Amino acid sequence: MKVTIITAVYNGAEHIKSCIESVLNQNYPNIEYILVDGASKDNTLSIINSFGNKIAKVISEPDRGMYDAMNKGLRVATGDIVGILNSDDFYANNKIISKVVEGFKRSGADSLYADIAFVLKDNLNKTVRYYSSGNFKPWKFRFGYMPAHPSFFLKREIYEKYGHFKSDYKLCADFDLIVRLYHTHKISYVYLPEMIVKMRMGGKSNQSVANIMLLNREILRGCLENGIKTNIIFIYLKYFTKIFELLFNKKGKLE
Repeated sequence: MKVTIITAVYNGAEHIKSCIESVLNQNYPNIEYILVDGASKDNTLSIINSFGNKIAKVISEPDRGMYDAMNKGLRVATGDIVGILNSDDFYANNKIISKVVEGFKRSGADSLYADIAFVLKDNLNKTVRYYSSGNFKPWKFRFGYMPAHPSFFLKREIYEKYGHFKSDYKLCADFDLIVRLYHTHKISYVYLPEMIVKMRMGGKSNQSVANIMLLNREILRGCLENGIKTNIIFIYLKYFTKIFELLFNKKGKLE
């Protein structure tokens, strides 16, 4: 079973090396790694190129945003399973892809998701918030809940059947995609009860009040366009859960 990992990056020189290494250090032998660079103006591309042919495909050209870049990667992917790893993120250890493949084989599911941890930029072992996807149920879409997208893996044939990311979204095409797949098309899924990705705090969707407002408007749009009845008040309720996750930032442990 071949696995494709896609990373979209723009001016990501600060962290792209650790992201790439976390993929290349996986002990699973059949990984296709695709890097899509949006014509970065820093030395991102030179860092990518320093890995030579260890990276299966490198695309470097202007794009219309991160979801357009992800779609470019999806169009050239050849793996049976596809995962997307953001350029600031990294896999928690070198056995992650092996466990993902095992989960697919054992369950026969169309998709798989797991847990992630938000960590400090200057202390990657310090978990600030633990996001457990195990609490997800499709009825929670109306509150803006979804499985953690960095932990989400999908069979490539499902992408080909139901489509890629809608590139007119700025921050939330991943939510729209998962709603389409789980609510509209009823594809199957399995939960892997393990933390598989570490995310550095300060992602694009959390950088400003304006971005938070845009994120929630796009969540509302994703629900309504896919036939889920909700409103902006319901969607903002999820922040009470985020407060709990910040307090209990390690599975059940208050710090």
